[in-house]
Amino acid sequence: MNISVLGDGAWGSAIANLFAQNLHKVTLWGPFPDYMEEMEKAKKNPRFLPQITFDDSIKFTPDIKTASADADLLVLALPSQYQRKLLTDLRPYFNNSKTIIINIGKGIENDSLERLSQVTHDILGDCKYVVLSGPSHAEEVSKGTPTAVVAGCECRETGELIQSLMMNKFFRVYYTDDYIGVELGGALKNVFAIAAGIADGMSLGDNSKAALVTRSIAEMSRFGKLLGGKYETFSGLSGIGDMLVTCYSKHSRNRFVGERLGQGAKMPEILKELGMKVAEGIKTTKSAYELAKKLNVETPVIDELYRAIYENKNPSEILKDLMERSAKPEIY
Repeated sequence: MNISVLGDGAWGSAIANLFAQNLHKVTLWGPFPDYMEEMEKAKKNPRFLPQITFDDSIKFTPDIKTASADADLLVLALPSQYQRKLLTDLRPYFNNSKTIIINIGKGIENDSLERLSQVTHDILGDCKYVVLSGPSHAEEVSKGTPTAVVAGCECRETGELIQSLMMNKFFRVYYTDDYIGVELGGALKNVFAIAAGIADGMSLGDNSKAALVTRSIAEMSRFGKLLGGKYETFSGLSGIGDMLVTCYSKHSRNRFVGERLGQGAKMPEILKELGMKVAEGIKTTKSAYELAKKLNVETPVIDELYRAIYENKNPSEILKDLMERSAKPEIY
């Protein structure tokens, strides 16, 4: 199968190599010609995933027309806030009747407050669309670490096709028709990972972090169901699974952002430390906060994170305000 991965970041690179190892014809697209040429020559991605060595069969291009020509499958691997521009550039060359879209981005668009599936359908119209998510750090997938993810798609036949294309001895794919729940879990867990990082940065201990992560799962499930996901999906790989790996892993950029906030760093300093790397939870916090206000749903962790990131609220004050909220039942 002809597969093009649109996005040369860590996750896009790991997925491109996975498909190539499964003997598919793979093209990797990135927006910067000089860097694509550098990667093609070195068979490396020094900026985003230096430990990877690209399969010799992978082709590299900075041209979106070349990348999409003859593609049976397109993988959207850019950060969420850049996907609308990418899809607009892709639209003249996209074959709705032939090409399947897999989105591995994780976020909710600012301003429109749309999920990435909604953004895609706005621009490309009706198409075969799959969301892929779950506990899957690129650093580990690129090393062949056993990993399980979930493919969300309305069409079971398409979902099962993705399973057959991606699965191998170290990468397992499950299927669900709840693509909305899958993409919401993938987006919202990045927000809560920043909260977990704040707990780490403040050295609050195991009790505190366990309580925070558990209450974040409850908040994600409650909010996600209101937004159209199935409650049980948030107990699966794209919910609890991705939440755990993102909240606890040294690889997590979002947890890193929170840790630095908990240590007293300010956002301009943290963004400088990230460099070209993107922590999706920063932008998604804003979208989630605005969606919650629009829908009048209670999201205490999201609310406090928004104040930490966008209003410079002190982490100690956040902790105090969360702990001193009025008493609640555990499930509401």
